[in-house]
This record gives sequence, structure tokens and C-alpha cells, in this order.
Amino acid sequence: MEKTFIRILVIKMRFHGDMLLTTPVISTLKRNYPDAKIDMLLYQDTIPIISENPDINALYGISNKGTAAKAKITNFFSLVKTLRTNQYDLIVNLTDQWMIAVLVRLLNAKVKISQDFAHRQSAFWKKSFTHLAPFQGEHCVLRNLSALAPLGLTETCLETSMPYAPEHWERMRQQLDSFGVGDKYVVIQPTARQLFKCWDNDKFAQVIDSLQQRGYQVVLTSGPGADDLACVEDIAAQCAVRPVTGLAGKTRFPELGALIDHAVLFIGVDSAPGHIAAAVKTPVICLFGATDHVFWRPWTDDIVQFWAGNYQAMPPRSQLDRNKRYMSVIPAEDVIAATEKMLPPGEAL
Repeated sequence: MEKTFIRILVIKMRFHGDMLLTTPVISTLKRNYPDAKIDMLLYQDTIPIISENPDINALYGISNKGTAAKAKITNFFSLVKTLRTNQYDLIVNLTDQWMIAVLVRLLNAKVKISQDFAHRQSAFWKKSFTHLAPFQGEHCVLRNLSALAPLGLTETCLETSMPYAPEHWERMRQQLDSFGVGDKYVVIQPTARQLFKCWDNDKFAQVIDSLQQRGYQVVLTSGPGADDLACVEDIAAQCAVRPVTGLAGKTRFPELGALIDHAVLFIGVDSAPGHIAAAVKTPVICLFGATDHVFWRPWTDDIVQFWAGNYQAMPPRSQLDRNKRYMSVIPAEDVIAATEKMLPPGEAL
């Protein structure tokens, strides 16, 4: 498809980590259409994680899940009105929510591409787009990029990205100074939105003890929720020397990106901060349970990944118990050994 696009809209409505995994699509479009203004439609609460991306012209937030029906309807038609005035000539849809077919029909772009979702094969959905792109690739990043196949692009960006402003790191450095943290520290985020993605608190404490005995300072981070903060406190209380917990629940996404960027190592579970670490090119140790560890792994080669399925058979998604800690089968000793491999003793403080 030989065509120059001036206004482009990319649509992706998923969680925070998913938004970072769409950044190669944004970067690829910008490389091939450097003069284009690229906008993005996403859930309102996921805007902060890509708010500093310079390749994105504007971010438009659609109502989050759980929003009252009346507010959703008001938000939807307000968005349609705004997006129509932008006069897009290319729409790239990476999401499967049924309402997107309605929205896309109300926009006048000449080229409307969507990924070809197996469960969206109705005539209404399919005729809402000018092109349907088959999925390709085993990882989410490659699957996202496959949506651009109808464009026949010559340059592809395979890296995720999470830019942040200098002031975000300045604030984090000031906070670290106040807690007595030097230049070489490890960030650990033990929390996730769902229990089945979590590891045991006592095992995190063992890993922290090992790191701190070797001279590395550990900074624990988390979301602001009560359960997350309780998890962090429980882990800290089990450590021989308390790690730094003062930043838990208090960092906005760009600040968390800056904090992880300057760390010597990131350790976490299947959640957004692991994708942040990959995007800012910090070495990663990541633990996965009964989820797709190939499709969702942090997109980096500088990683040691543990999958509970290598220790014990994992159930299919249809039989998943969301209240079970599947990662409990991963021994702390194995994770400690990985930290020793990634952080040689000579690099400690």
C-alpha cells in the first residue's frame, strides 16, 4: 500500500503493561510516516504509562471498565465528536471490544485496519474495516506489529519504549537520597492485580536478604492499594534488614520508569513493571505462574524468566484458580542463584 498518512489513530484498550507492548507499533508508524500526527485511544486510567512518549501527538481516554453506563455513553459520543474533527486517514485497531466497530464506522478514515480476531467474525465487525490483518508471531509485540502488514512498511521497530522527563528522575533521586540509597540498587515489585500472579512473601524476603547481604540495596515498589501496601510491609517485616519501602504506592508511572531505569536489576512477577524494566533496558528477573509466559514475557533478551510450569504442570486457562499462588513451586534458591548470575559480587557497593 503506497500512501502517505497525515493523521493516524491507534486503538488499544487493555491494561498498563499491554500499552507498553503497543509502543513498537507507534514507533514503526512514526519511522515510516515521520510527518504524521499519531493519536491513541485507550482506557483513561492507562494514559499515564505512555504519557511521555514523544511519538504520540494526543491521548484520548475512553471510560474505564466499571464506569456507570450513562457516563460511558456520554464519554463515547464526546470522543466520537472529537475524533471526527481530527479527520484521520488511517486507523489501526489492536483491540477486540465490540464498541470499537461502532466507533470506527463513525469515523471517515479511508484506511481502517484491524487485527483479525477469531471471535469477531460477524459481518458487522468485518465490514467496519477496510483491511483485516491475520495474527503473526508468538509474542504480543509481534502480534501487535502484524496489524501493520497491509501497509507494506519497509522499516519496523522491534523495541518497546517508556520515555520520561528529566524531572521524574530528579524527584526519584531526591527520594532515594532521603532513604540513604546509593547509585546501585535493585527494584523489586512483588505485587500484581491478581493473586494467581503472585509469589510467596517469605521467598521474596529470602531473595532480599541475599541481595542485601551481598551489599545491594533493595527498593520495594507497589501500587497504592491497601492489599499491595500490606504485601510490601509483610515482606519487609520478614527481612533481616528492612528494605526501602517508602516509595511503595507513591510513584506515578513515569517516575517508576525513571526509578527502574537507574536500577542495576529489576525483579517482579507477571505485571506492568516488568514491561517497564524491559522498555528502559534494565536487566529483569521475572516470575510467571499459570499464564502464557511466552506471549506475555517482558520484551527483552536481558532476562532470566521463571515459569511455574517448569516445576509442576499448570492448568489450562479454563481451569485456572484465580485465588491460588501457582508460583509457590518456584524455589527462592533458584531466584537467588539468578541474582548471583546477573549481579556478580564485584559489582556490589
